[in-house]
Amino acid sequence: MDYKKTNAAGSTITRNVTELSREVGNAYESVVIMAKRSNQIAVELKTELNKKLQEFASFTDNLEEVFENREQIEISKYYERLPKPTLIAIEEFINGDIYYRNPAKENNTIK
Repeated sequence: MDYKKTNAAGSTITRNVTELSREVGNAYESVVIMAKRSNQIAVELKTELNKKLQEFASFTDNLEEVFENREQIEISKYYERLPKPTLIAIEEFINGDIYYRNPAKENNTIK
């Protein structure tokens, strides 16, 4: 998914937990689903950012490069302005874009 084009809010919004848990049936399970998806998004964004910043890595430290690398600063600022992974995960959960399953429920070991 392209996280740069997401419609997730840029700041925190108060959500109704009962509405979020309606599809799953359990508020705690809904929170766990969103938390796991948030961790996945955070890892993806971090690896993407590190890959882009790796292009600017220099093995010889030059004083001018340390203070004057505008492109690297712009890339970092861009990723800081993106919605937080938690907000993206909540938006995906509300829109039904997250696939989840509970193997324990499928095997009828949890009621």
